[in-house]
Amino acid sequence: MDILIWIGAAISLAGLGGIIACIIMTARARKAGLDDASLRARLKTMVVYNLGALMVSSIGLMCVVVGILLG
Repeated sequence: MDILIWIGAAISLAGLGGIIACIIMTARARKAGLDDASLRARLKTMVVYNLGALMVSSIGLMCVVVGILLG
């Protein structure tokens, strides 16, 4: 079950990378000086990406926990 732990850790790191990318893209959108409507539209799409990255990270953590419990 060690392989499940390592796979879960890799998936979690991928999700963490997605969350960090969302933070960077949101900061760039705020610095771009957009008007209110376009900034809201861009941030709404970022929420979707952020939730997806959070889901990937949580699936990876679940794999780690299952690997530890079975190992």
